[in-house]
Amino acid sequence: MQTKITREQAVELLKKYNKDKFHLQHAYTVEAVMRFLAEELGEGDVDFWGLCGLLHDIDFEEWPDEHCKKAPELLKEIDAEDEIIHAVCSHGYGICCDVEPVLLMEKVLFAADELTGLVWSAALMRPSKSCTDMELSSLKKKFKDKRFAAGCSRDVIKQGADLLGWELDKLLDMTLKAMQACENSIAELVNEL
Repeated sequence: MQTKITREQAVELLKKYNKDKFHLQHAYTVEAVMRFLAEELGEGDVDFWGLCGLLHDIDFEEWPDEHCKKAPELLKEIDAEDEIIHAVCSHGYGICCDVEPVLLMEKVLFAADELTGLVWSAALMRPSKSCTDMELSSLKKKFKDKRFAAGCSRDVIKQGADLLGWELDKLLDMTLKAMQACENSIAELVNEL
């Protein structure tokens, strides 16, 4: 999918409705993870995948009770294509909306969004405060501990793996590798805020 939206337009819109550093860091993280996974999976639409990741929570900070419902209106401000709007809304499938993820990219976004929060939480517990030295086995332990990062829904992560037709370990491993690859660039973006 080719899009006429530039990353600069997307970032400007994101920052218009998201001021909290945490939300911006999450948006940049999901963008980078989506770009990494698009490349790993041999998808040609890396920029499209990234933009959907960047904009996925566009409405969450200001309208948490209307999450994925307010997004279409906001995305129309930059003339976002219907495909971007569908992808952004579908990441909330079954949680806050009934827009089902259909495309591979939408399923990856649904699965990776929640998982990035778990990976960051696990990284912050490490002496290095980083995921770059994290092993898959450590992430799996944190995943199994329901008390750890209780706000990160294991059910949503498992549902995402199921939607993709992947073993949970594959999703955990690929997302961890994506976050390891982008951690330094995310830190630079966040330091500029």
